[in-house]
Amino acid sequence: MAQTKKAKVRNLIIAAMLTALGILIPMIMPAKIIIGPASFTLASHVPVMAAMFFSPLMTTFVALGTTLGFMISIPVPTIWLRALMHLPVMTVGAYVLKKHPELVHQKVKIQIFNFILGIFHAGLETLVVYVFYSLGFANIDQAALLNLLLLIGFGGLVHSMIDFNLALGLCNVLSKAFPIDIFDKAKGFLNKKKVKAEI
Repeated sequence: MAQTKKAKVRNLIIAAMLTALGILIPMIMPAKIIIGPASFTLASHVPVMAAMFFSPLMTTFVALGTTLGFMISIPVPTIWLRALMHLPVMTVGAYVLKKHPELVHQKVKIQIFNFILGIFHAGLETLVVYVFYSLGFANIDQAALLNLLLLIGFGGLVHSMIDFNLALGLCNVLSKAFPIDIFDKAKGFLNKKKVKAEI
């Protein structure tokens, strides 16, 4: 019981730290490209993606916090809406990892997961921008809008995949020092598989 309470407190502290990072990164990161509603900030997804390796609840908490970070640092409503799309995408991703923790030790499969996550991530952000302009909240000609959507779609996919690998690498290193839910479950899965193979 005490261990469970201790784990909950630890996860709450980690969630708060990841949220703080999520707010801080868009404010201080020098590698930032803004083209209209398109914004690419290096490592901006790392906090919420790192939360995916702990739990869906932590992911939800950090996704809302990082959205707040973009609202504070970048005064562009479409960027806020794009950041809010991390909430459904990353939370679902966290549920997938919770159900299949063994993915973290399968190099090809984790990158397939990364690619699929990136498609939904970039696709939803592209859809938000398209709806925003289609409803007439801002004026843009069709050719410029198409170029913008391609930029957000393709650029968002690449950005998502890079940040996921940064989060994966970070959590993999940290899991050697203290327990991280998905990595612990993955170890248990591998141990069971090893025992079955020996039998």
